[in-house]
Amino acid sequence: MDFNFTEEQQQLSDALRRYLDKNYGFEARQAIVKTPEGVSASHWNAFVELGLTALPVPSAHGGFDGTPFDMLAVMQQLGRALVVEPYWATAVGVEALRLAGDAQGEDAALLERVATGEVRLAVAFHEPDARYDLFSLAATAKETGDGFALTGEKSVVQHGAQADYWIVPARVAGEVALFVVARGANGVDVSDYRTIDGQRAATLKFNGVHARRLGGESVGAATWERIADYATFLLCAEALGAIDALTSATVEYTKTRQQFGVPIARFQALQHRMADMLIHAEQARSITYLAAARYSSESPDQRRRAISAAKARVGQAARYVGQQAVQLHGGMGVTNEVAAAHLFKRLAIIETTLGDVDHHLERFTALPGFAQAAA
Repeated sequence: MDFNFTEEQQQLSDALRRYLDKNYGFEARQAIVKTPEGVSASHWNAFVELGLTALPVPSAHGGFDGTPFDMLAVMQQLGRALVVEPYWATAVGVEALRLAGDAQGEDAALLERVATGEVRLAVAFHEPDARYDLFSLAATAKETGDGFALTGEKSVVQHGAQADYWIVPARVAGEVALFVVARGANGVDVSDYRTIDGQRAATLKFNGVHARRLGGESVGAATWERIADYATFLLCAEALGAIDALTSATVEYTKTRQQFGVPIARFQALQHRMADMLIHAEQARSITYLAAARYSSESPDQRRRAISAAKARVGQAARYVGQQAVQLHGGMGVTNEVAAAHLFKRLAIIETTLGDVDHHLERFTALPGFAQAAA
């Protein structure tokens, strides 16, 4: 299996990297984080011009039919630069519309508007007290004359306040269903806040809000789980970029920090630790590339196995690399004045989003065939 990027994927990755290096440095990123909105309209427009918003959208709706490997190339660069724009949330929303929506009508029009950058999306994965259980849904929807009335609360919705439409799971007669809710709908209470990694999240409270169901009764728990797997894979790809950036920053710092008259990079014990950081990074990269290849598998269990293996291994790598980087930076490693501290925070949040290491190891071992293979 060839995991090398195609020429087009590499060109897209290089173009995005050049833009971020020139326009989205650490100081520029920090300035965006401190604004009330927490995101930048000018950078979002630049992403539109680069084709990023159209990348995951089907070609029938004005997009480029981006594959998981296309998205992998993009997310690594966004992770490396600690981008705080609502790209992950929108890309996951596109996948939700692609899997659950109708290829015609309102869903098609919505995808076309996403491709042009006019609309941003967010998917409400979490509920209070649900922890990592995707199917612990207290939100409910009841059919009305012109749609559904949605009631419930969603927590830590990444870029929820910056989205124009939300994809919201809820139960209808006990079964999982997916709904589209417009941001301006009556009966929605939005509480926006900044998370410790500089991103934005929101609590959404729905009180009989008008909602449109995606895909009818054919869309349920299996589709919802696949959407979550896609979101998890993108997080793994973003983490690779952050791990690479943190490893590079640590190596460069040890070349300049001196102790006993020499750079600490010359100390063999520290060289071993940095070599271990690189090994963790490469192992995380390999398993994430495998997850990209397996996401579209016809076997749901094969997809689940690859995604959970990647999230568990990436989580382990994120924690190890983050901890080593902080220690090797010394006191500077936990200050807001250096990028390393912010990379560490972002990796910590990724590790606990949509299932931590323990959760995905448990999911992996529960899949059919594990007990026999381990015997």
